[in-house]
Amino acid sequence: MFERIREDVMCIFDRDPAARNVFEILTTYPGIHAIIWHRLDHWLWQHNFKWLARFLSNIPRWYTGIEIHPGATIGRRFFIDHGMGIVIGETAEIGDDCSLYHGVTLGGTSWKPGKRHPTLKNNVVVGAGAKVLGPITLNNGARVGSNAVVVKDVPENVTVVGVPGREVTQRSHDEKRREALAEKLGFDAYGATQDMPDPVANAVNRMLDHIHLMEERTDCLCAEVRRLGGQIDMKPMPKLEADCFGTEVV
Repeated sequence: MFERIREDVMCIFDRDPAARNVFEILTTYPGIHAIIWHRLDHWLWQHNFKWLARFLSNIPRWYTGIEIHPGATIGRRFFIDHGMGIVIGETAEIGDDCSLYHGVTLGGTSWKPGKRHPTLKNNVVVGAGAKVLGPITLNNGARVGSNAVVVKDVPENVTVVGVPGREVTQRSHDEKRREALAEKLGFDAYGATQDMPDPVANAVNRMLDHIHLMEERTDCLCAEVRRLGGQIDMKPMPKLEADCFGTEVV
């Protein structure tokens, strides 16, 4: 157990650039406090001191905001960053070299006894506020984006984002074109993808498609006018800034 605690401390230097020395980690990092307590509580749980394990597990919960059921199985070099609001259920299983950020829930979706909580294989990272629910498996190297809700298995080395969680795929040609057009117009279309469950984002996408089509038709008309000998004022259009709309564009 003490060797695992040592590994838990040392791995922080690799994953947190703010860590300066072992003394600081042991005295000021709530994540390592919760992990140390859990190692003890889990030992008691395995040796059938279940009430005592549950009772002692409340101590780190009170002063760290991290709730880990003593029945949960946690592997080596586990890292909790910040930690406040983390919940790890009884039948959760976490492999080696995993990292959780604040607000993560490894929860269940059933009241039936048995395996109810997720299994995280090795090298899994779960971003802040994410919810991983049910007896699903996040395979080696999986990544879960902040605030995602994951209810299905995640393959190896795949990143999942959104609600419900879905695999990140390469941007389509239309998405790249929208992004380029949005940049040209002078605002940031960050996150405005066609598959977002957001009616505002979808409306913005339709506007961008409409503007793109208008630009193509206007270019064709200008080219035809010049071919017929006409002259066109090619003064560049003014760039749209956030201040034009009287609000902040984020």
